[in-house]
Amino acid sequence: MVRLRGGRPASIAVTGLSGSSESFLLNALGSAQTSPILVVTRHSDDAADLYEDLLNLMAEDALGYFPSRQILPYDFRAPVGEIMGQRLSTLSGLLGGTKSIVVCSIRALMEPTIPVGALQESRVDIQVDREIDLDDLTDRLIRLGFRRVPLVEEVGDFARRGGLIDLFTPGYENPIRVELFGDEVESIRVFEVGTQRTVGQLQHVGVLPKREIPITQETLERELERLPETDADYIRHRYLNDPELPGLEWLSLLFGLEKGSLLDYLPADSIVLFENEDALKAETESIIHEADMLRDRLANRLTRLPAPDEYYASPDNLFASLRTHAHINLLPFRGARNDIISFHCNPHPAFASRLDLLGNTLQEFRDTGMFYFIATDTDGQAARIDELIRQKARLEQSPHIEVADIRGGFVCSEGRFAILTDHEIFSRYHRRVRKKKFREGVAIADYSTLNRGDYVVHTDFGIARYLGLKTLVVDGRNRDCLLLQYAGTDKLYVPIEEFNRVSKYSGKDSAPQLTALGGPGWDKLKEKTKKAIADMAADLIKLYAARKSKPGTSFGEDSVWLKQLEAAFPYEETPDQQRAIDDVKRDMTDERPMDRLVCGDVGYGKTEVAIRAAFKAMDAGKQVAVLVPTTILAQQHYSTFSERLRDYPFKIAMLSRFRTRKEQLETAQAVGKGALDMVIGTHRLLSADVKFHDLGLLIIDEEHRFGVKHKEKLRQLAATVDTLAMTATPIPRTLQMSLMGARDMSLINTSPKDRLPILSEIAEFDPAIISTAILREIERGGQVFFVHNRVQTIESMHNYLRKLLPKVEIAVAHGQMHERSLEGIMLAFLAKRYDVLLCTSIIESGLDIQNANTIIINRADRFGLAQLYQIRGRVGRSARRAYAYLLTPPTRLLNADAIKRLRALEAHSDLGSGFALAMRDLEIRGAGTILGPKQSGFIEEIGFDLYNRLLEEAVAELKGEEIQRLPETKLELDIETYLADGYVNDRQHKVDIYRRLADSRNLDDVERIRDEVTDRFGRMPQSAANLIEATAVKIAASLLEIEKVRMHGGIAHLFFREDRKLTRSEVEALRKGTDCPMEFSLIGIPRITIDLTSVSAIDRLSHLRGLLGKVG
Repeated sequence: MVRLRGGRPASIAVTGLSGSSESFLLNALGSAQTSPILVVTRHSDDAADLYEDLLNLMAEDALGYFPSRQILPYDFRAPVGEIMGQRLSTLSGLLGGTKSIVVCSIRALMEPTIPVGALQESRVDIQVDREIDLDDLTDRLIRLGFRRVPLVEEVGDFARRGGLIDLFTPGYENPIRVELFGDEVESIRVFEVGTQRTVGQLQHVGVLPKREIPITQETLERELERLPETDADYIRHRYLNDPELPGLEWLSLLFGLEKGSLLDYLPADSIVLFENEDALKAETESIIHEADMLRDRLANRLTRLPAPDEYYASPDNLFASLRTHAHINLLPFRGARNDIISFHCNPHPAFASRLDLLGNTLQEFRDTGMFYFIATDTDGQAARIDELIRQKARLEQSPHIEVADIRGGFVCSEGRFAILTDHEIFSRYHRRVRKKKFREGVAIADYSTLNRGDYVVHTDFGIARYLGLKTLVVDGRNRDCLLLQYAGTDKLYVPIEEFNRVSKYSGKDSAPQLTALGGPGWDKLKEKTKKAIADMAADLIKLYAARKSKPGTSFGEDSVWLKQLEAAFPYEETPDQQRAIDDVKRDMTDERPMDRLVCGDVGYGKTEVAIRAAFKAMDAGKQVAVLVPTTILAQQHYSTFSERLRDYPFKIAMLSRFRTRKEQLETAQAVGKGALDMVIGTHRLLSADVKFHDLGLLIIDEEHRFGVKHKEKLRQLAATVDTLAMTATPIPRTLQMSLMGARDMSLINTSPKDRLPILSEIAEFDPAIISTAILREIERGGQVFFVHNRVQTIESMHNYLRKLLPKVEIAVAHGQMHERSLEGIMLAFLAKRYDVLLCTSIIESGLDIQNANTIIINRADRFGLAQLYQIRGRVGRSARRAYAYLLTPPTRLLNADAIKRLRALEAHSDLGSGFALAMRDLEIRGAGTILGPKQSGFIEEIGFDLYNRLLEEAVAELKGEEIQRLPETKLELDIETYLADGYVNDRQHKVDIYRRLADSRNLDDVERIRDEVTDRFGRMPQSAANLIEATAVKIAASLLEIEKVRMHGGIAHLFFREDRKLTRSEVEALRKGTDCPMEFSLIGIPRITIDLTSVSAIDRLSHLRGLLGKVG
């Protein structure tokens, strides 16, 4: 610091740093410096790594991250909202003087940003107890690029409901809810997107523009008038139906708008740290060259295009500006320079999982007075490592372990300081744990929202089309109803209290046949389905009971080796994955044979569950068989198991037709002699010459893909051994619950948290886009999927791509090829002998090829959202950034639904609310796969939700469990019980609230909904409060077997079920519960009349609810 302050602008060079020691140096510099430090890295990933490191060492508020936009110049694509938020939040923090260190890549620094003055003028400050004009705030949000929506989900969304305004401003992890009382801000609350519920309170919020170029559609149109007509027309057609205005970041340069730079936000006495200045300069040349190439592809479309050095800062000018600040040049080695500060931070020692070597090193650290700690990513990993080290490293004292996501360890002899990391101890690669976690619970809530035109199932009347929510006036009172269209011209109005009898239809992709209202067909179909379900459930339960009665092997507790294997797992287990692992281990310690099915998408972690189960069996001296349906999967599993188990003395072999006849015979003999611990193979494993010496565990992948004969042999093989079946098709969690006690199932329906988001782009079919995408992936050593879903024209596309990219190796794969040819192609692609796999949608649920990280989907508009999600999911399965290009005809030729589907896929790079319907569709397909084709047919005919309800009842009945069927209490009230448009103005939100109230089974459910509605929409008007109370009365009455509650003019009549007998204690409880006059009639149908006229009109329902609760 003395050297840096000695003169302006001072310059020093530093070398000798390893691992994450740069982060510790920066932290020390930041603590000693009052002005910000700007750190410039060569690559975006380097900047992200450094930022994640620093988060472990300093307060997040003091640290800024300025990422690159991750869009290329001249691309018609909008930046991701989270990235915009990070950039704008960092700029705002620099203006406010809160940032002590800011990290960015050289590309991010070159990119233009919002000028300082524009950001200062556009920021909107909202504070509790201060007055604001809601209309003025609404107008300002629109000018800042925010989009008015019914439900806030994305950065840049806002919604207004009465005296409430929800908004998702850049720079915040969650959206904000501002509630006013009159014109005064009463509260500012933070809420979650998935639940829309409050999770925190704020006193102040600073609203930032949605983008660095906050131009509205109207402003854009005005600016386009100044461009040549052909240019304006081309730009307009790219924007058609797209409120995101993609490409604005470079198009704004055509309009002569002022642009700013990150450097404009730095005080003069800031320090700049270069990560190797020469490398940064080389990178700027590469960035400008790339921009030149990209500009050329648009040159024949637009007559006016900004030059690369208009979009990016000129490298010469940029470095000249940087050198006006004191700066540090971080060099990889000393070279011949003398004016350099050298540190002696050595790389992390190599232990290769040898815990005895680790123990020796730690003891040496302690003996020499070296301070150290071991960094792990999670609490669970910290506990595992602590136990392993104490058991195997034989230390005199417990090691120092800290939960910190440190990129790389180092040993700094000068500072007597060392950091070791768990991933380097166990020689596994490190993946950053991304701050943005995925949100659970969104999919189900979103799925059940009804849209006009959706198909629904009414339990009593069958399949209909939903035509919307209608408000009828009945006896002078407003009443909301669902309007359903049946076959012909028949329509049915369903009152809100019966919404629980209506569910969204999900069964098949095509439109179902509407039921004829009033005909006998629906009842016959339900009875036929019930019988088929009962037969299937009986078979399942019989098999389950028979299997559980047979003796098996009880495997012991986890060994130290197994704990070491688990500690070396390169990822953090997802909650679902950990539950599946625990389920399997619990089954294996039981004396009865395990029979468990694990369901989950490719890449969700099923194989790791199988690996740990296999290890546990082999560790106990038993053999393991892994059976797969195809040779390709056999090869993949062989590679995966061999890699994970390479440090342990287990012998693994593969048995398939891709082995020679001699090799197959040798493997079969080795299995019989017990010379092999594990064999992985296709149905060849079921041949008569394969006899296991001591089989303890059978793992079956995709059991449903085996034929009848193979399944019979499987049943014989699995009679007394533990069996673990796996499927890559997700299924609904409700099906798992319904089958409880008939089939042991574990679901992994959550993707790994630390998976890098897939960057998706919608683009027109363009040879420049295709060639750029493919060559970029090949240059970084990767492979590409090109999906062309027309077998008839796939050869023409093959010829087109070969002419476009003559030096690229391209293979073709589709479902009409001979199986052996197809497998040969896939194996060759897996072995990296081809750069591009041109294929149909056969890869939809295919291999886990981690080296393929770019996918191009031709005519993406022809796919459904569920299928697009599955296909795109073939990439993004490694630590490398993945890209998806959705190629379409010109936007103006697409219908609104196709655009909406594609935008949802482009915007949601991780699992989120946009995929609720897609995931649901996949799960329904999965349910049909698990239950078999016959049951799948019934799901299609009556819809999954009703099918699942009938299945749950059938299983419970066969298990001898009592099914409690309480009466559906009918309410006849002389008050309004509905959600007025002025309170909940979005019809879909209304339907969702009505449905959830109708589905409520206890008073706690009702109270949760009351709290949520008040939280989301503000104070309730009387009609809404009546609705909540009426639902509570209905539930309380149903529990007492009251069939009808009628209340008129303050007189309540309670009609019980005919066979219901009121006890003396119940009568006493009713009498003592109120001072209101009461009359009992026990002749015929039991009835109670209560005179509530002495209770105020607005409190009568709650009084009645309380009275009924005292009896229950």
